[in-house]
Amino acid sequence: MLKRAGLVFAGLLLANVVWAQADTNPLSGVIDFHCHTGPDVTTRAISDLDFARLAKKEGMRGIVLKNHYFMTADRAQVAMQEVPGIEVFGGIVLNRSVGGINAEAVRRMAQFEGHRGKVVWLPTVDSENGFEHTPGPRQFVSVVKDGKPVAEMAEVFQVIAQNNLVFETGHSTPAESLILIPVAKAAGVKNIVVTHAMLLGATLDQMKQMAAMGAVIEFCFQPAGLPNAKNKGAMASYANVIKTIGAEHFIIDSDLGQKNNPLPPDGLRTFIAALKANGLSEQDIELIARKNPVKLLGLDAEK
Repeated sequence: MLKRAGLVFAGLLLANVVWAQADTNPLSGVIDFHCHTGPDVTTRAISDLDFARLAKKEGMRGIVLKNHYFMTADRAQVAMQEVPGIEVFGGIVLNRSVGGINAEAVRRMAQFEGHRGKVVWLPTVDSENGFEHTPGPRQFVSVVKDGKPVAEMAEVFQVIAQNNLVFETGHSTPAESLILIPVAKAAGVKNIVVTHAMLLGATLDQMKQMAAMGAVIEFCFQPAGLPNAKNKGAMASYANVIKTIGAEHFIIDSDLGQKNNPLPPDGLRTFIAALKANGLSEQDIELIARKNPVKLLGLDAEK
């Protein structure tokens, strides 16, 4: 009996040691839902395959490759084949380079071999909202007109719902997102993400409305986590909003991959540490960095 008890105790001790080792890695099981890799129109800090290898080495569960100009479902499938043991997903951003609000482009992405195309972003660099553009005339893609989604959005929502894809609001204004979310829900879209909401100027009241409508709100490390005087207090603001609305309504990711910026895993590690330093619990981090992204992507929650 004593021998058996000793074996049981030793087993429990070993399990605790393994758990402690896993717990020391803040990136274990994390999914980066928003990262930029090469090749691209602009030089990126890391390629698809090298990032997949790095993320796997860091213990991450998955990554989502984002490109502003072309779909990444094919690239994600190649990365999955070359780097087994990590989930790699792609998507499509409905900028002018893919025809704007183009349901056929979304449909074909969803059909691509491997079915790694999972996310549909509304326009970013070509959004009507010019928050990152210098003043002056430019071509853009509208998503809302006269207080309603443009007509082309109806078929896009239909394709997203039929294929259980993730709908992201891109660089739409918070007011536009509040118009789009309920229409998407009514069309049968189950998974909705408000792309870097606070960066686009969403207020606390607007984010409460988005969460109440069933949308998940995204907070990115880049640019808020980079050393810059105007970013002072950004992490505290993120943490306070998450605590106020509830971690079940949020995801965090890096939005990294730009040349001369930290690599995505380094940014995520810093992001998680900063949010914890500003009062988020381990349970909060588990939701925003692991469980909520897993649910959006339809992965096995038990892994």
